[in-house]
Amino acid sequence: MIQEVIVTTQNNSGLAHLAPMGIHSNGDEFIILPFRPSTTLNNLLESKTAVLNYCDDVRVFAGCLTGRRDWPLRAAEKIKGQVLQCALAHTELELLRIEDDPTRPRLFCKAVHTVNHAPFKGFNRAQYSVLEAAILISRLDWLPLAKIETEIDYLRIGFEKTAGDREVEAWGWLMTVIEKFKAEAKV
Repeated sequence: MIQEVIVTTQNNSGLAHLAPMGIHSNGDEFIILPFRPSTTLNNLLESKTAVLNYCDDVRVFAGCLTGRRDWPLRAAEKIKGQVLQCALAHTELELLRIEDDPTRPRLFCKAVHTVNHAPFKGFNRAQYSVLEAAILISRLDWLPLAKIETEIDYLRIGFEKTAGDREVEAWGWLMTVIEKFKAEAKV
């Protein structure tokens, strides 16, 4: 199963990095597949730890993809790492082994500690739309612009019916990135 989470890593100097990622999970085993080059990959290789943050505030996902990475953090409980303060739950991981790849290595991790902080009450359609739009934003250089625009038009239907203030803010950040990309593509 693939879960959309915020992965926090830190280097040995304690500098934290947040990244939205689809991680593979199977019980207490997780596979993180960061692209090369990436801060997430560098930090995980250096510290051998990471935190998976389960979060329903889609602004964090959109924010990380639009240059807004300054979200409040607190110390992890069992590993040297950082937990997103708004996380509904988190899992602390230790790196077990690596299957190297020139583009996207597979980092196999095990859960060493999981904590629930608040109940998950479900996503509305706007939250889903923001998550999917964020994934599309991360692929602007890979997918045809026409496909992205078609997908965004479809996602906008559910978004407009169910969005709250957080979703509106996150959606706006993502649409700004798309508009900037389109303007630069015409140059």
